[in-house]
Amino acid sequence: MNFHVYDTTLRDGAQQEGINLSVADKLAIAPLLDELGVGFIEGGWPGAVPKDTDFFTRAKNELNLKNAVLAAFGATRKVGLRAAEDPQVLALLNSEAPVVTLVAKSDIRHVERALKTDGTENLKMIEDTVTFLTQEGRRVFIDAEHFFDGYQYDPTYSRNTVLAAFEAGAEVVCLCDTNGGMLPHWVTDIVGDLHQATAGHGILGMHAHNDSGCAIANTLAAIDAGCEHFQGTINGYGERTGNVDLVATIANLELKYGRKVLQGNLDDATWVSHAISEITNISPFARQPYVGASAFAHKAGLHASAIKVDADLYQHTDPTRVGNDMRMLVSDMAGRASIELKGRELGFDLSGRPEILTAVTNRIKKAEAQGYTYEAADASFELVLIEEVTGSRPEYFQVESWRTLVERTGRRGTEALAEATVKLTSGGERVIVTGEGNGPVNALDQALRQALERVYPEIAKFELIDFKVRILDQEQGTDAITRVLIESTDGKTSWSTVGVGPNILEASWEALTDSAIYGLIHAGVKPV
Repeated sequence: MNFHVYDTTLRDGAQQEGINLSVADKLAIAPLLDELGVGFIEGGWPGAVPKDTDFFTRAKNELNLKNAVLAAFGATRKVGLRAAEDPQVLALLNSEAPVVTLVAKSDIRHVERALKTDGTENLKMIEDTVTFLTQEGRRVFIDAEHFFDGYQYDPTYSRNTVLAAFEAGAEVVCLCDTNGGMLPHWVTDIVGDLHQATAGHGILGMHAHNDSGCAIANTLAAIDAGCEHFQGTINGYGERTGNVDLVATIANLELKYGRKVLQGNLDDATWVSHAISEITNISPFARQPYVGASAFAHKAGLHASAIKVDADLYQHTDPTRVGNDMRMLVSDMAGRASIELKGRELGFDLSGRPEILTAVTNRIKKAEAQGYTYEAADASFELVLIEEVTGSRPEYFQVESWRTLVERTGRRGTEALAEATVKLTSGGERVIVTGEGNGPVNALDQALRQALERVYPEIAKFELIDFKVRILDQEQGTDAITRVLIESTDGKTSWSTVGVGPNILEASWEALTDSAIYGLIHAGVKPV
């Protein structure tokens, strides 16, 4: 029997606050999940959600899955109806999905209070719907909703719902910690008991939510106790605190348990995770296990010295196995080993150049004391390296002056107009440009671009995508030092720069000009 990896990002994950997936979004995410190699992709609830009905209609012609099987989600028949007469059950058939996953009540309290029926009728609802769908040629999985809470209240009834599903022909019964409140040892005991009671009947699965912070641990506990199927979402998307993180759970199973559970390659995990983040418009979580940008980032100088000798001394696994990479963070804790490793990461071989290492280390420590940070500003750090290694940075332009103006006219409540004027020399020509924007920093950004585009047209591709401000020495109030971090992109890669100054505009100008210089360097442009 093959282990089941069942993804429910498109249905359960889409219930996360702030996520609103269109049909086109779902059709874009499904091939990425298929490329990763999950076994099943739950597309949604056809018949109940019009958008999901449309998804399954389009999926027939537009999806060509090579690893995964598409599953339609729905519910057991309604109280008092025959399964063959229930419109929502028939909609599941009409979706033409090979797998139908039915949510069924397994907590007697929910049966009586939510369904407003008795335990016997609920068992018949499960049996009738499973029998009808299997006779129609569908593989049927059951999501036993609120199973663990129900089992703790009335284990006999919850166990009977599982047995009823298996006896009617269900291939999988997935035990749901719907409220997410279980702890691993409870899961172990309950699944162990059920596994013994259902031996030979079918496959048990686990569907965990993260409300107690134990979703991954609970899923692994269930697998240890006998489950051969688990459901999760990419990046742990889901309502409240989310579902179990599919990627981290898979990585644990493949790297720690030594079980091959994907039909694809685990080293695709990082790019798939980030690609889906782009579609959902939910920023990647830097500290996400395995695939986060900080998952293998090292800061302390002591760690760096050891990593230089053997990276495995301070990493629980090789990051390349999940498609990630080790990063060295350069900070006031940095030593020469950190600088050397970071330089190597950026393409600078500083081994055997102690004078450069010393100069860069001292410069970074001094800059950090003034408020700079290079942990999240690799581009600014690379410009420091270039200056120290070559003696100067490429000079694409010489700034004469800049200024900003914010003006409000008319009645109270009207929008303020921000404009910035930049004077600089580029390509041997003095340029004066005024730019407008929805704020002085945006206006400065626009003016700088316009001033440089004639000589360096490549800069038109650059776009500012993130802007962070931090006030240092806050006890100084409006006299405090300001630090600005800017992230820019050329549509292919992104980079971050830092600026520090007595006010937000001076700090922003430094970060903006560094961003332009770095972008031009990496575009292969030579100063004119």
